[in-house]
Amino acid sequence: MKKLISVIVFIVAFASILFYRSTLREREVIILSTNDIHAVIDHFPELVTAVNLCRDTVATLLVDSGDRWTGNAFIDRAEGRLPIIELMNHAGYNAATLGNHEFDKGKALLQGAIEYAHFPILCANMKSNTDSLTTLPGSLTLKARNGIKLFIAGVVTNYDNGHPDGNDDIFVGLDFSDPIEAAKSEVAHHRADADIALLLSHMGDDKDMQLAAEDNCYNIILGGHTHAIADTLVGSTIIGQTGRYLKRLGATHIRMKGEKITSIEYRNIPLEGYAKDSATLAIVNRIENDPILGAAVGSLAAPITHTGFANMITKCIAEATDAQIGFYHYGGIRLANHDAGNIKLATVYNLEPFESKIHTIIMTPAQMRAMIIAKFNDTNNSKESHRVDLFSTTPYNIIVDKRGEAVDVVFPKLRENRKYRVALSDYVGKKYQAVNGDKHTTHNILVVDKLLELLNSQKQTPVDNTAYQKIIKQ
Repeated sequence: MKKLISVIVFIVAFASILFYRSTLREREVIILSTNDIHAVIDHFPELVTAVNLCRDTVATLLVDSGDRWTGNAFIDRAEGRLPIIELMNHAGYNAATLGNHEFDKGKALLQGAIEYAHFPILCANMKSNTDSLTTLPGSLTLKARNGIKLFIAGVVTNYDNGHPDGNDDIFVGLDFSDPIEAAKSEVAHHRADADIALLLSHMGDDKDMQLAAEDNCYNIILGGHTHAIADTLVGSTIIGQTGRYLKRLGATHIRMKGEKITSIEYRNIPLEGYAKDSATLAIVNRIENDPILGAAVGSLAAPITHTGFANMITKCIAEATDAQIGFYHYGGIRLANHDAGNIKLATVYNLEPFESKIHTIIMTPAQMRAMIIAKFNDTNNSKESHRVDLFSTTPYNIIVDKRGEAVDVVFPKLRENRKYRVALSDYVGKKYQAVNGDKHTTHNILVVDKLLELLNSQKQTPVDNTAYQKIIKQ
């Protein structure tokens, strides 16, 4: 009899479990994500509308994968660069990681922004040995309103020089470990019973894919740094990235039944077309209502392209230092184009937002050739390789072989055995490979100041959009 009762109890219990599992309510959470905003805040009103619409219907988290500033003078020249954090607080961000540009203005300014933020900022591969900046938590676990637990970690890129992209001096006192290994370690030691593992990555989509290929330890990687528009599946890991300048919002839709993930879907949503949230628009208008930064500082004689800006800058820095040749790097020119007519002070600061100084060096054509080839064939930063990266006042052709690798550079107007005084940015002078020559000198002359002098000195500044550097197949 007792045995029969035990069997009946077991059957009833088992049936109850099956019934419970069959009737489990599906739970959903949406992770909305941004990356590489670069202080371009004009789409924040649309962002807030999109986020609020989502929050009204489903459990929602809002996260960011770094590079929140450097790109808009109305943010970059504000005290502490805090207006961008004010907008993120207003939008209700839940977590973020560091990008390399968060370090641009030094550790103390970054610390102030971290303290001002209403959301946690994570970085598993940075350790601070200075009082100016605290060591940040590598991860946290958040519980959505429906009980889904999300483990969230953050990492920033790290190069062979031992720190993220940027001048060496701003990273003094900070130690950076390999971001991929740090991401693996963080999830292995701290995930605990979280349902979802999410990485906020500022190491580039190439590194994100490498991590996912090596170890599917994260369900989702939301990336940044390379300004890619990514929607990729590597193994079982979703990888997303929204480009830059807040033109899109990443949306990761997670469905669960009980403790089981039934689906994860990612897509990039254009913010154009969403209504502007009025309260957010008022904040943006207040931030950008600066009569000095909004004033015209010159006029362009014709529409100008990215190449045209490059020609203007290379000529400007060469003349400012009595150099025979000027070079400037692609990534240091942050505007793709501009219409003819008036150009504002804020626009000039946005064109060159890094406060770069002019660096001079005495070089032979052979040394210039080595510098150009090293950058073209760069394996450490492949996103900046195999293109014309160094614009110049002197024409040259990059000769590439069948594999697409640079094998030679031809300078039609230079004499091979002659030495030339060359002007470039201090970033190139200090950070690029194979920059060799005599009398390396960084001058206390800002590139942007010389651009402003040029624009102020004439009624209309001439525009030259000619491409003087070309790639030629062997």
